[in-house]
Amino acid sequence: MRRKITMAALGLLALAGCQREVEKLAEFSGHIFVFNYRLSKANYVVTLRPTAALPDGGMAIARFENPRGGAPLVTEAKLYPKMEKIVLESPNLQCVREGRSYDVKIDLADAHGKVLQQLETRVLATIDQSILPANSIVVGPAYDMNPKVFKPGGNIDLTPVQDCPA
Repeated sequence: MRRKITMAALGLLALAGCQREVEKLAEFSGHIFVFNYRLSKANYVVTLRPTAALPDGGMAIARFENPRGGAPLVTEAKLYPKMEKIVLESPNLQCVREGRSYDVKIDLADAHGKVLQQLETRVLATIDQSILPANSIVVGPAYDMNPKVFKPGGNIDLTPVQDCPA
């Protein structure tokens, strides 16, 4: 009897060892901060390369560390089975500091919201956001000079955002 139990246990262990790992749906192919001086904004841009068929109707939910502090900034992108690249861009940021790494967490979920894969990375800021003025230097579809920056009398205000946490 004891031998039958031992053989059954060994059989179950062998079967457990044969189970496939959870399929990896995607992997990071790039991550960077993008600074747009003309519009005075900074954003995270993260790209993923699918490694398997993505769930139709699924979602990629990215949570970007907020350099200003507080709750993460969230972006979602719809997934399609034949996507060749997933691009996730954060909302506009303030207070990005050169030399600091910021967390990015991404959930890949099916159409019902069940998380199928989680990915995490850190994005290193190689430029300080203090190079950007607090206000966009242009406004409108014709890129007109912003009167908040280009003031009467030839004065130009390129002061960066001032109230960033240390």
